[in-house]
Amino acid sequence: MAVNFICQRCGAALPAGGQPDGSVVTCPKCGQAAPLGGAARTTPAPDARAADLAAILAIRRPSPRLLSYYIMRSLVAGPLFPIVIIPQYFRYHTMHYRFDAEGIAMGWGILFRRETVLNYSRIQDIHLSSNLLERWLGLARIQIQTASGSAHAEMTLEGLLECEAVRDFLYERMRGSKDAAQGQPATGAASLPPPGGAVVLEAAAAAELAAALRAAAAELRAARVALESRAVEPARPTDAR
Repeated sequence: MAVNFICQRCGAALPAGGQPDGSVVTCPKCGQAAPLGGAARTTPAPDARAADLAAILAIRRPSPRLLSYYIMRSLVAGPLFPIVIIPQYFRYHTMHYRFDAEGIAMGWGILFRRETVLNYSRIQDIHLSSNLLERWLGLARIQIQTASGSAHAEMTLEGLLECEAVRDFLYERMRGSKDAAQGQPATGAASLPPPGGAVVLEAAAAAELAAALRAAAAELRAARVALESRAVEPARPTDAR
């Protein structure tokens, strides 16, 4: 099977170009020198990786096995089975996913719609868990945690048959986002004015600010005049009863 080498630092494919093992090439993504062979890992050809990536990005709905799992789990409730299965049934039929270049989106619900969007850069940890029934059905839950400080997962992906491939995909996106953030200068520092320098406003912003200040000054003058007129107005005598 045709293989190509990838960079251990960022996971990008290395341009081997028929060079022998042990050669050192420059990674086109991170710009670091990476060896071919030896410590370098090999992966399937780009066509296979592209096919796996396309399959993950095409995921929109959970597997029908998830509904079977909900039904089997609800049977434990016994006489309360109809009450337990109804919300699970609607959860399955309204659940949808979307994977793109920026992050993941997940939603479900009819009366109370819930939508969750999570960027890859916010992901801190990924857990893959499944109970005995889920393993029997070939399912697993992917629990995604962020730096929000909550003990619970920010997002839980259910009903995915490609759970391991999705987990690896999320790990690659998480590492790629962190490497990109470390390689870029801190945002906000470039927008600060130099020490002792004057802040230069654009003409439109300066005109809008001046108009707002004039309007506020006019309102203050009107309020002051109204207060002064009330202060000098003589008190009206009250009718004695």
